[in-house]
Amino acid sequence: MWIADKWRDYELIDCGDGERLERWGKKIFIRPDPQAIWHTPRRHELWRRADARYIRSHSGGGHWERANNLPENWPIRYRDLIFQVKPMNFKHMGLFPEQAVNWDFARDKIREAMKNNPDREIKILNLFAYTGGASVACAKAGAGVCHVDAAKGMVAWARENAKSSGLSAAPIRWITDDCGKFIQREIRRGNRYDAIIMDPPSYGRGPGGEIWKLEDNLYDFIKLCADVLSKKPLFVIINSYTTGLAPSVLGYLLGLLVKSRYGGICAWDELGLPVTESKMAFPCGAAGRWEI
Repeated sequence: MWIADKWRDYELIDCGDGERLERWGKKIFIRPDPQAIWHTPRRHELWRRADARYIRSHSGGGHWERANNLPENWPIRYRDLIFQVKPMNFKHMGLFPEQAVNWDFARDKIREAMKNNPDREIKILNLFAYTGGASVACAKAGAGVCHVDAAKGMVAWARENAKSSGLSAAPIRWITDDCGKFIQREIRRGNRYDAIIMDPPSYGRGPGGEIWKLEDNLYDFIKLCADVLSKKPLFVIINSYTTGLAPSVLGYLLGLLVKSRYGGICAWDELGLPVTESKMAFPCGAAGRWEI
């Protein structure tokens, strides 16, 4: 398991009985998580003193309890990166802290390439880029980034995260568009990228009502993405939060569609967060990586 254990402003304190007890900066939250199927005695006092708790509705969705005294948003830091977080609908906070292991991997690859060739301009394509954790990390390492997400509000939030991290003037293209259609246009334009990061949804709809289902569409999507890589690419990262999809599936796809063309190596694993109370690691999704 690739464990994001370098956080100071985020902490997974305890988990069990379908919930997670977390610290985001100085704020304490209880959020549902269906993977926490074990029982926890909840001895930690913060279970009873959380600033807010997300309660699921039997009809779908849910709501936050005890969230009235929270600020509209607040910053949390990961190394030299600063992100704005806040409780959102459907339990999210605007950041997935387990992704820090992929941010570190990408930054190391970018810095290594720039050290080996100081004149090289490295271009990163971040697809389904959400609030820009990976975009900010790659830009901080010195790369040019193209950030693509279909949600206008998420792109605006990502811009704020870049600003918080001192990257207002960084070479980041902010694109609000359907990722598949954008890649097709980039291929026609002749634009190429040295690395791709993607976090495709399990299910969604395109701007024309097209249905996206990860199991049905991911192979063709990665195949399309391989055509927008440069002649000497550095890496590709695929994230998945689809229940039941093994990490090795992501590695297999990268092997078929990227390694077969460029060589290099593939790796895959679960993503995880350390749990303070149990001293174990909590599973938070899967990732596959290809690198040269």
